[in-house]
Parts: sequence; structure tokens; C-alpha cells
Amino acid sequence: MKVLAYAGGEYLTGDDIAGALLDYSEALAGVGSAASIDIPILTARGRREAATFLVGPSSQIVATAADVDAEELVDQDVVDRLRALTRALHPVARPVEPGDLDDFDNGI
Repeated sequence: MKVLAYAGGEYLTGDDIAGALLDYSEALAGVGSAASIDIPILTARGRREAATFLVGPSSQIVATAADVDAEELVDQDVVDRLRALTRALHPVARPVEPGDLDDFDNGI
């Protein structure tokens, strides 16, 4: 489990969820954009709730290991969505094949 320190509060969430949120925040910062995203958290009473994070270039999120007896919070749908949003911010490159540059004057 991870504790996310954000905007003066602390939020307990799963390792994969925290990692995916941080990766998405970094990707948004890289393109100068921001977004609000809901992630599951555990309250101090152990109840599962959702928290909305505004992430992007100005985000200051710190994730630290949590020393708790709670079962790992897992939400594969949230992780998959965050990973997909992160990938969408990074165009896919493909290797240049011989002949790809034939249409350019003087090559590269």
C-alpha cells in the first residue's frame, strides 16, 4: 500500500494505483496539460471511497510506503484506464525503414 501526500492531505491506496497515478501525472506534465482523475482510497476507518486528484504540470504528489495491516487495495480497471490515458499522451514511434525517406530532398 502507498500513502499519497497531496494538497495537504494523505490518501491510502494500492501500490499499482499510486504508480499509475504518478505516471499519468508525469505524462500530463510533459505535454503541459492537466486532468482530474478519480482513484479508490481507503479511509482511516478502512472504508473504500473515491478521491479526485487534479494532476498535471503543477501536481506535487508524494507516494510513500504505508505501514498498515489493511489488505492491498486493487482496482485493475482504474490502473488500466490510467495506463491507457498515459499511453495516449505518448505518440507511438516506429523504426525508419530503408526507403522511408526517399520522398525527402537530401534525406535527413
